Amino acid sequence: MSTNWQTGLTFSDRLVATSKISAAYTAANPNCAPSEASKYAKGVEESARKHATSMTEYAEQCAEATRRLLHSAESGSETENHVPEASVVEETTDPGVCIGRYTNARHFVDGLFSEVYKASLPGTESTTGRGRTVALKVTTTSLVRPPHNAEREARILLVAISPHVVPLLESFKQPGGKLVLAFPYMLHDLDVLLHRRQLPSQARRPILRDLFSGLAHLHSLGIIHRDIKPSNILLASPTGPAYIADFGIAWSATDAASEPAKDKILDVGTTCYRPPELLFGHAAYDCSLDLWAAGCVAAQVICLNGKTLFDAGDLGSELALIKSIFETLGTPNTSVWPEAATFPDWGKMNFRIYPRRPWEQILPGVEVDALDFVSRLVVYESGSRLRPEQALQHPYLRT
Repeated sequence: MSTNWQTGLTFSDRLVATSKISAAYTAANPNCAPSEASKYAKGVEESARKHATSMTEYAEQCAEATRRLLHSAESGSETENHVPEASVVEETTDPGVCIGRYTNARHFVDGLFSEVYKASLPGTESTTGRGRTVALKVTTTSLVRPPHNAEREARILLVAISPHVVPLLESFKQPGGKLVLAFPYMLHDLDVLLHRRQLPSQARRPILRDLFSGLAHLHSLGIIHRDIKPSNILLASPTGPAYIADFGIAWSATDAASEPAKDKILDVGTTCYRPPELLFGHAAYDCSLDLWAAGCVAAQVICLNGKTLFDAGDLGSELALIKSIFETLGTPNTSVWPEAATFPDWGKMNFRIYPRRPWEQILPGVEVDALDFVSRLVVYESGSRLRPEQALQHPYLRT
């Protein structure tokens, strides 16, 4: 299958296709959560990108998926959810493909610029004939666009070795300009466990301790992950341990491929986990970016499960996200958020003044220590957010 046509497929093209499928899925399943529609749409779009042989065929496959969903909406029957999940791999007799020394690699999920395969680690076969399972992340480096950088990801992972950072087992190059990163295969990710409400109550604090322990280590090295979210927190079992994963857009103060510290790329993070300083053009952000996102994750782990703390809408709109943040935390001014006065895009628009909602309403039925914990992370002023070391000493995590 030729993949040359994919070089002309822009992020905007993919976003438009995904947005149309997501909107159609919502029309066919009016009771679904926005995250469910988004996950379904991304899975369909990823499949079209992988299997289509031309831009025209890709567009036709996406359009056909949209038409089927809209037809289902008109007929009043809900669509069965076939969301592909990285943590669920179909067993097959397919011998797989050869990737380096891995002879049985089977594709199971796509990223924005990469394909991930599941394989057995050679030399670890047991009496059952099965070896230790690994995940192979295959990236065609010529297709990657900033802030994504697979080679930088490999370098950062070699520096960032920690009990709570997913370990890089090896990296190697393949013909066609492909870079392969090998990781231990993790059966679970936090996003799936939260959406399915399968996260054991006794595991919630330990998982957050693992997250903040990992962030403490990264930040001590001058590394900003830039995409902390539940799906990037992998678990060996539903009770942990937890590992921070996917360093494809991570920034490091010591890596030459990272942008200048005062002029970092703003297009980082994922929709509702993006902090407000990004939304107002602050390119000199620091490690506190991860702490806002970690606070949003903590809110889900503590109380919200599959529901996110903030809502960027079906299309991931920055304006929708700003509105959601302001409606929840109150519309800020420079008394509440002094650093905002220095942001390039601050003051360009007038926003409705929303009052701050009490945290008891935002996270209902939650103990006082947990409310205080989240409220000290999800703070407008980036310098006022709990640092990872402080978070680990907070009464909620020390209980």
